Amino acid sequence: MLEVSVLAKKRKERFEVGEKETIEQCLERMKLEGYQPVRRIEKPIFEERKINSNKEYVPVKQQIIFEGLLVEGEQ
Repeated sequence: MLEVSVLAKKRKERFEVGEKETIEQCLERMKLEGYQPVRRIEKPIFEERKINSNKEYVPVKQQIIFEGLLVEGEQ
């Protein structure tokens, strides 16, 4: 029964760090789902603001995404 659930999972999965979640909590969530991190992606989130009657895009936060690889079970 365990083998069926492992086969149904994707080999690669992306995990986004939530707004109220720490990086460590996200990594623990990945581990509990059977994935190990292989890549970290950081993307800036911009907001459009008017400064001196000009539109400018200002970074307001950072989006962190981990790409996880499914851990193979020991045989």
